[in-house]
Amino acid sequence: MSQMEINKVLTQMRALSGSMGLPEPNLTPGVAGAGDSQFGQVLAQSISKVNEQQAVATNMITDFQTGASTASVAEVMVAMQKASLSFTAMTQVRNKLVEAYQEIMNMPI
Repeated sequence: MSQMEINKVLTQMRALSGSMGLPEPNLTPGVAGAGDSQFGQVLAQSISKVNEQQAVATNMITDFQTGASTASVAEVMVAMQKASLSFTAMTQVRNKLVEAYQEIMNMPI
């Protein structure tokens, strides 16, 4: 990865953390700090939100099937698609993290 690409990724990370209302992460190479626990918290929150979306979609499906809800088919389908899309995005993030970890572990010392 070139220096230009790294700077572009760092800029995107700063923009995302700013839009989420988080303090700017510690992106200094080789320096561990409070940013490590914040990353874990953001990751846990993201997984929790995906789980919530899937639970909402499942409840909407069940309520629609039993007739307990006044939700339309379109609303149920939108909820299902939101849950599916968020799960797919989370899976892709996980795959990229695993790929980055494997790349780091395969680097010569």
